[in-house]
Amino acid sequence: MIDLVIEARRALITPGMEVKRILPFRLKRMVGPFIFMDHAGPVDLNAMTTAQLDVLPHPHIGLSTVSYLLDGEVTHRDSLGVEQIIRPGEVNWMTAGRGIAHSERFEDPTLLAQGKLEMLQTWVALPERDEESAPTFDNYKPEDLPVYTDKGVWMRLIAGDAYGLRGDVKTHSPLFYLHAQLDKGTRFGLPSEHTERAIYVVTGQIEIAGRTYGAGQMLVFGAGNDPVLLAVEATTLMLLGGEPLGERFIWWNFVSSRKERIEQAKEDWKQGRILLPPNDNDVFIPLPDDRSRPAGNPAPQALS
Repeated sequence: MIDLVIEARRALITPGMEVKRILPFRLKRMVGPFIFMDHAGPVDLNAMTTAQLDVLPHPHIGLSTVSYLLDGEVTHRDSLGVEQIIRPGEVNWMTAGRGIAHSERFEDPTLLAQGKLEMLQTWVALPERDEESAPTFDNYKPEDLPVYTDKGVWMRLIAGDAYGLRGDVKTHSPLFYLHAQLDKGTRFGLPSEHTERAIYVVTGQIEIAGRTYGAGQMLVFGAGNDPVLLAVEATTLMLLGGEPLGERFIWWNFVSSRKERIEQAKEDWKQGRILLPPNDNDVFIPLPDDRSRPAGNPAPQALS
């Protein structure tokens, strides 16, 4: 019934930021157009400094980054001159297209003193026709996002369409991305509109066909596979998927349908042809040493 179970792996993004990395996975590089997923936190901010947490300016091509917070606050700055604070329940959707750089910083000392940060980062690969599009950025408030409630179920549609919900978040290919909360004992099914679908368990436990799955696991389902899951306890899920786009290469923060485009992006970053954020350009993340990693194999990624 389940095509694949992916166990989140630990990845160190900054000295103070260890994340759970779910995608890409060696047996499943993508789910629909989703090619990358990290789960950061909960992080105890009381023990950290902002310098430990900050993700310095870094580049992207060929994808949209999607930032969604469950707790805390992050300041986004990018090459377009955008400066946007993202808060829980909001969606930051940045389409890199032919190239953009951005940073994510944790700058509110009052918020840091309160304790926690928890964030989901996904990358959505672009269709070939949009890979060289002009970069864009949009922030969507919680009131812009459809919410559905029923007995034992609360869910917010982050992007795309599912369960009869359709949002205004601009996407480039058929997909869905949902934040769901289930009470103990609730039964729940997957949306049937899309070819590839996955469930990521943020907290809690679910049961499918007599087997139990918990936090840090992603369950992947193919077309025509429509399980009913049971919330063993109060559970938070992220559901995502869509239609496949075809083969994509990923290296560091670059995604493309063409290996040679990855090589060009490396040189563009080294030569300064991808602009830094105008209001955050004193430091940046240099291109990693890739002598042992040919294009198409993943190198360590920055958190979106």
